[in-house]
Amino acid sequence: MPLTFDDLLTRARALTRDGRRAVLGVAGSPGAGKTTLAEHLVRALNGDGPPWVAHVPMDGFHLADAELDRLGRRDRKGAPDTFDAAGYAALLRRLREDTGEVVYAPGFERVLEQPIAGSIPVPPAARLVVTEGNYLLLQEGWWVRVRPCLDEVWFCEVAEDERIRRLVARHEEFGKEHETAVGWVLGTDQRNADLVATTRERADLVVPADALPSPYAVPDIPPTGHGHD
Repeated sequence: MPLTFDDLLTRARALTRDGRRAVLGVAGSPGAGKTTLAEHLVRALNGDGPPWVAHVPMDGFHLADAELDRLGRRDRKGAPDTFDAAGYAALLRRLREDTGEVVYAPGFERVLEQPIAGSIPVPPAARLVVTEGNYLLLQEGWWVRVRPCLDEVWFCEVAEDERIRRLVARHEEFGKEHETAVGWVLGTDQRNADLVATTRERADLVVPADALPSPYAVPDIPPTGHGHD
């Protein structure tokens, strides 16, 4: 039987059966649909009553452009070493500790292309935290600290031509000229996508594009401030 969105909801709910806070990771290459899936899950799971699921994107841990300039990495923005991976892992550990306090996570402003500190509150009532990003399964550098903080990691998979189309459209939406957008997607983004693809086998579940049925469809380009695919 093909995997359905209802199957995903059932599996996500099961992560919190013992009452403790669980953290679900959604991984995949740029443009694969991570943010879309995460937002669908959070919206659907919170639809039955008081909110109990929070969304914490990895993109809030982008290094600021000023720091990327200092390090000489601005032209590779989005690569593994352009994030504060250690800080991200530390936040995930804090969320897992579930101390009964509000935990503030950074968001990411798509228009400014900059992280925004303390913009996502995770209340004590949140029993499930959905976090999404490219490198949740990467086993190099500080990224090795991330996977042990996650109860499960799902890997979003989409046809390569569709993934590229989404990325070009996203870059154009936020101000890049078409040729510049295509060049970035086929250069920097593609190198990152190739690296992420090597982590697929470490996922607990591979989620195909058609597991998100049309009644739940949202635009390819996510809203400002909540990361991106």
